[in-house]
Amino acid sequence: MTVQFTPTARLQFLSALAYIRQDNPPAAIRFRKKAESVLRRLEKFPNSGHVIPEFPELPYREMIVVPYRFFYRVAGRFVWIVAVWHGAQLPGVPSGKTSRSQRSRP
Repeated sequence: MTVQFTPTARLQFLSALAYIRQDNPPAAIRFRKKAESVLRRLEKFPNSGHVIPEFPELPYREMIVVPYRFFYRVAGRFVWIVAVWHGAQLPGVPSGKTSRSQRSRP
Protein backbone atom coordinates (compact mmCIF):
# COMPACT_ATOMS: atom_id res chain seq x y z
CA MET A 1 0.00 0.00 0.00
CA THR A 2 1.06 3.55 -0.69
CA VAL A 3 -0.14 6.45 1.48
CA GLN A 4 -0.99 9.59 -0.50
CA PHE A 5 -2.54 12.92 0.43
CA THR A 6 -5.22 14.52 -1.70
CA PRO A 7 -4.32 18.15 -2.51
CA THR A 8 -6.86 19.41 0.04
CA ALA A 9 -5.58 17.14 2.81
CA ARG A 10 -1.98 18.10 2.07
CA LEU A 11 -2.89 21.79 2.39
CA GLN A 12 -4.72 21.11 5.67
CA PHE A 13 -1.71 19.21 7.06
CA LEU A 14 0.74 21.95 6.03
CA SER A 15 -1.57 24.58 7.54
CA ALA A 16 -1.67 22.65 10.82
CA LEU A 17 2.13 22.47 10.87
CA ALA A 18 2.40 26.21 10.16
CA TYR A 19 -0.08 27.00 12.94
CA ILE A 20 1.82 24.91 15.49
CA ARG A 21 5.16 26.32 14.31
CA GLN A 22 4.01 29.91 15.03
CA ASP A 23 4.02 29.29 18.77
CA ASN A 24 6.33 26.32 19.17
CA PRO A 25 8.65 25.28 16.32
CA PRO A 26 9.98 22.17 18.15
CA ALA A 27 6.38 21.01 18.73
CA ALA A 28 5.69 21.32 15.01
CA ILE A 29 8.66 19.08 14.23
CA ARG A 30 7.52 16.51 16.83
CA PHE A 31 3.97 16.57 15.44
CA ARG A 32 5.20 16.07 11.85
CA LYS A 33 7.40 13.13 12.87
CA LYS A 34 4.60 11.54 14.90
CA ALA A 35 2.11 11.98 12.03
CA GLU A 36 4.55 10.44 9.54
CA SER A 37 5.09 7.47 11.84
CA VAL A 38 1.38 6.88 12.43
CA LEU A 39 0.47 7.27 8.76
CA ARG A 40 3.34 5.01 7.65
CA ARG A 41 1.69 2.23 9.68
CA LEU A 42 -1.21 2.39 7.20
CA GLU A 43 1.10 1.01 4.49
CA LYS A 44 1.03 -2.38 6.18
CA PHE A 45 -2.21 -2.12 8.13
CA PRO A 46 -4.60 0.05 6.09
CA ASN A 47 -7.66 -0.85 8.16
CA SER A 48 -6.01 -0.16 11.50
CA GLY A 49 -7.73 3.22 11.85
CA HIS A 50 -11.08 3.75 13.49
CA VAL A 51 -14.41 4.07 11.76
CA ILE A 52 -15.38 7.75 11.92
CA PRO A 53 -17.88 7.92 14.83
CA GLU A 54 -19.88 10.73 13.21
CA PHE A 55 -20.22 8.79 9.91
CA PRO A 56 -20.03 5.03 10.64
CA GLU A 57 -21.81 4.14 7.40
CA LEU A 58 -19.17 5.75 5.16
CA PRO A 59 -16.10 3.91 3.80
CA TYR A 60 -13.71 6.34 5.55
CA ARG A 61 -11.59 5.73 8.61
CA GLU A 62 -9.46 7.94 10.82
CA MET A 63 -6.11 7.95 12.53
CA ILE A 64 -5.61 10.33 15.43
CA VAL A 65 -2.39 12.21 16.04
CA VAL A 66 -3.38 14.42 18.96
CA PRO A 67 -4.83 16.97 18.53
CA TYR A 68 -5.54 16.24 14.82
CA ARG A 69 -7.68 13.66 13.03
CA PHE A 70 -6.49 12.24 9.70
CA PHE A 71 -9.40 10.91 7.62
CA TYR A 72 -8.59 8.37 4.95
CA ARG A 73 -10.00 5.86 2.49
CA VAL A 74 -8.43 2.73 1.05
CA ALA A 75 -8.76 2.52 -2.73
CA GLY A 76 -6.93 -0.21 -4.60
CA ARG A 77 -3.31 -0.19 -3.49
CA PHE A 78 -3.54 3.38 -2.16
CA VAL A 79 -4.47 4.81 1.21
CA TRP A 80 -5.77 8.30 0.45
CA ILE A 81 -5.61 10.86 3.24
CA VAL A 82 -8.64 12.98 2.35
CA ALA A 83 -8.82 15.46 5.24
CA VAL A 84 -6.91 16.65 8.31
CA TRP A 85 -8.98 18.34 11.01
CA HIS A 86 -8.26 19.59 14.49
CA GLY A 87 -9.98 17.38 17.05
CA ALA A 88 -12.12 20.30 18.25
CA GLN A 89 -13.67 20.69 14.78
CA LEU A 90 -16.79 18.81 13.85
CA PRO A 91 -16.05 17.07 10.57
CA GLY A 92 -18.19 17.44 7.51
CA VAL A 93 -18.83 14.43 5.34
CA PRO A 94 -15.48 13.52 3.72
CA SER A 95 -15.63 14.06 -0.01
CA GLY A 96 -12.48 12.28 -1.08
CA LYS A 97 -12.19 14.66 -4.02
CA THR A 98 -8.88 14.60 -5.81
CA SER A 99 -7.28 16.36 -8.70
CA ARG A 100 -8.01 15.16 -12.25
CA SER A 101 -4.80 13.12 -12.41
CA GLN A 102 -5.82 11.19 -9.29
CA ARG A 103 -9.50 10.54 -10.05
CA SER A 104 -9.00 6.97 -11.16
CA ARG A 105 -7.37 6.03 -7.87
CA PRO A 106 -9.62 6.87 -4.86
